Amino acid sequence: MSMKPLEFDRRYGELDQVAGAYLGENADDAPEMPSRALQAYLRHTWHARPWALSVAEQQIREYARNPPGRLRLRLGEFYSVPDVGMPESEIQGWFFLLADHIKHSVEEGAVPPPSAVPETHWEWHARFPELAQFLGGWFSQDMPDEFADHDAAIDDYGSTVDRTLVARLVGELHELLALRLDETDYALAVAELGMEVDPQAPYTPGAWLALVADRLGGFRAEYGQPGADG
Repeated sequence: MSMKPLEFDRRYGELDQVAGAYLGENADDAPEMPSRALQAYLRHTWHARPWALSVAEQQIREYARNPPGRLRLRLGEFYSVPDVGMPESEIQGWFFLLADHIKHSVEEGAVPPPSAVPETHWEWHARFPELAQFLGGWFSQDMPDEFADHDAAIDDYGSTVDRTLVARLVGELHELLALRLDETDYALAVAELGMEVDPQAPYTPGAWLALVADRLGGFRAEYGQPGADG
């Protein structure tokens, strides 16, 4: 019997967020330096959900202190740690190390600057979720078969997706452009976020992102007729 979602989140929800940051990354945390994966988790969580850091520290430490016994294993009521390339015998000590790093970050108030550029695949998607949905869904390798051109794909997104999500995408585009990356890094960014076709000619990746933000951000308020009463 697996746990219900609410119980899973209460026990392991934030632990699962931390573990997810390690997918595709090395779990090479050391006492003097957190791994690239944990730094990415800290960087994003400090600005998006700072309250979650204490939850993560508590859940990780509790799991390390009380690993699942035979009964919980048999019932399926436990968190299955993803494969991080580490022997099972070392997982407990690694969890204690993660909890210590998170605790140190909170107690020292080591807040990364908001202008920091994402460094891992997980961090790109955590920071720009709607942009990843847009690029991966509308600009995959199937895009030329589904749409006449880039403009048609943009128009389809704008006309079929809830306008609050469109507004969220425009905000994420402006946040990405505010990082002022060079074009090589913008090309890397759109690839990390799921874009599998080249930007619309003759635009560079950064210029194309700005074009998309401008096209989708043209919101106009709707007003009543002049002189109308209620």
